Amino acid sequence: MANLKSLAKDTAIYGLSSIVGRFLNYLMVPLYTYTLKSCADYGIYNDIYAQTALLMVLLTFGMETTFFRFMNKEEGDKMRVYSTALIMVGGVCLTFAALVLLFINPIASVLDYPNHKWYVGMMFVTVAQDAFQAIPFAYLRYKHKPLKFASLKLLFIFMSVTLNVVAYWLMPKINPEWQIHIGYAFAINLLCTTIISFCLISELVGFKWQFDGQKCKQMLSYSWPLLVLGIAGILNQVAGQILLPRILDSEEGRHQLGIYGACIKIAMIMALITQAFRFAYEPIVFGSAKEKDSKELYAKSMKFFVIFTLLAFLCVMGYIDIFKYLVGDKFREGLGIVPIVMMAEIFMGIYFNLSFWYKLIDKTIYGAWFSLAGCAVLFAVNVIFIPQIGYWACAWGGLAGYGTAMVLSYLVGQKQNPIPYPMKDIIIYFIAAGAFFALMKWGEQRLPAWASLIWNSLMIAGFIFRIIKTDMPLSSLPIIGKKFKN
Repeated sequence: MANLKSLAKDTAIYGLSSIVGRFLNYLMVPLYTYTLKSCADYGIYNDIYAQTALLMVLLTFGMETTFFRFMNKEEGDKMRVYSTALIMVGGVCLTFAALVLLFINPIASVLDYPNHKWYVGMMFVTVAQDAFQAIPFAYLRYKHKPLKFASLKLLFIFMSVTLNVVAYWLMPKINPEWQIHIGYAFAINLLCTTIISFCLISELVGFKWQFDGQKCKQMLSYSWPLLVLGIAGILNQVAGQILLPRILDSEEGRHQLGIYGACIKIAMIMALITQAFRFAYEPIVFGSAKEKDSKELYAKSMKFFVIFTLLAFLCVMGYIDIFKYLVGDKFREGLGIVPIVMMAEIFMGIYFNLSFWYKLIDKTIYGAWFSLAGCAVLFAVNVIFIPQIGYWACAWGGLAGYGTAMVLSYLVGQKQNPIPYPMKDIIIYFIAAGAFFALMKWGEQRLPAWASLIWNSLMIAGFIFRIIKTDMPLSSLPIIGKKFKN
């Protein structure tokens, strides 16, 4: 129970930084979609960011999770593990950044951006820094320092938002001749990331830097399946965005990618919840692996993760007529993909929770196979259907890919390392959320906008009532619970 309370506390802190950060980052969506001249311009932004997301996985090569595993296994000098991880990731990132700058022209041409080579250069150098920062940020999580972790994440967001507002909103008002283009976003990201790198210096000093060759081999042996898993996992997220402008005509593909990229931002609250949960969950899971009640913790955590992600799904869909103003009107034709992408993110979160069974028994190769299977399904859906239905194929492909990996992980996991997940309760919650969502759609078709919002609020309240009645009575809540107990 103490671990569950610690999980809730740390999730709240990590979640607050992520929620505030993502909320402020959401301001970039209307800023870009209302000020950029075309959907294709925003498509360039999404395309390059999708590529850097893949590069982030390659450059960290599973070392975050590996770091936690070995820090908890190590009986001797734990800082030797930290130092070895820093040197490995740092060496890869430094080499990558140098090669990018040296061969920027052919790289930009291969990626179909010969006229925007410095967009590519700036973002690839940025992602090299981000990848290196992953290890000291993981160290902060290992040391249970969520406040510093959250502060640095928020500092980055506040700097980025401020500079973007200046570049895209304030400067055009001050100087009518100011030319708006997406390149400012890449330059600002590079600047802010560099500042955060300097802020992490205290996590890079005060200990002896030493490289342990034997430990390196052991860590790489553990991490390479995670790398395969990570590549497959991130491809499940971004493959559609990378494929879309390359399967369709380049300009039409970027136009559709701009619409798709804008609308999925509304659905990204699921990625936010999953990320906050992961930041708190990973160190606790590895730290409690030897405790008798650890499997009960995993089972309860899964149930509450499902409950609150389904609640978030209903909240976003219930107020989609408000959330739609996050994007410019020329992008709103793609709003129909939002529930599909959100459900795909829920499947991804469940898959992440399920993944600990093979990480804890050091059989990460299973995760690689599951993710590769999901990735194969996603690629098949995208390649076959993008020419017919465009960005809709990206949404359905993500749902099919994550669903495949999720089901495979559960079925194999229950044989290899069974955990008593409350499947009956989880399935009932999915059915209940589906029923309330169907009622929302019924109301949308028959009620005026204002009445539909009231109707949807009642549906959300109904789902919350079920949560309180069956799994979270008010008497169990802090502060509020005291009144009900009295």
